[in-house]
Amino acid sequence: MIGFRICKRARKVDGDTVARFRALPVANISDCMSRMTAGGPALRPIHKTGVLAGPALTVKTRPGDNLMVHKAIDIAEPGDVIVVDGGGDLTNSLIGELMSAHAQKRGVAGMAIYGAIRDYDTLHAGTFPVYAAGVTHRGPYKDGPGEINVPIAIAGMVIEPGDLIVGDGDGIVCVPYDQTEAVLKATEVKHRTEIEQFAAIKEGRSDRAWVDAALTRLGCKIEV
Repeated sequence: MIGFRICKRARKVDGDTVARFRALPVANISDCMSRMTAGGPALRPIHKTGVLAGPALTVKTRPGDNLMVHKAIDIAEPGDVIVVDGGGDLTNSLIGELMSAHAQKRGVAGMAIYGAIRDYDTLHAGTFPVYAAGVTHRGPYKDGPGEINVPIAIAGMVIEPGDLIVGDGDGIVCVPYDQTEAVLKATEVKHRTEIEQFAAIKEGRSDRAWVDAALTRLGCKIEV
């Protein structure tokens, strides 16, 4: 049935790639994807600490209904990131502490909810990665419809089942499955460069000539 189905995931990013991305800042990954991909500023980390990284297990659900989210937890493989497109609606929560505990027990790497969560105090005190667009005490319905392992979109960021999801304090980013190798290489180079730049700043040898060069190129009138 259209809009009410559970599909089989055809492929997913491998564990070694996930581990290497886990050590890289989301901002650097985003920069290496031309700053064109983002999950929107509303999708914020709820948990206290911890990096999110893993292949996407996607869920598309009717706003305020979490039946398919429950099913996704039941079929998730260890290391998966459950990513839920709840339309960004904040009227009813889609997960809380019990579902998060169940997901964590099953080895899920984390959850990204384009919708609301509840039990904020408990989730915020923990290290199980949870991202959400908002918080409400109002609980969900369990009637469907919904879909699992279909393409979804969060604030314009398209996520295919098995794509790589990475999240830190800056939010989450999706790296398409067939672009992970190229993005990984570029991001590792950028990260090493930034480490060198930090060292130069601390040692007082950071070259700032590029600022005036850019202003001159752009025709800025400088009177100081």
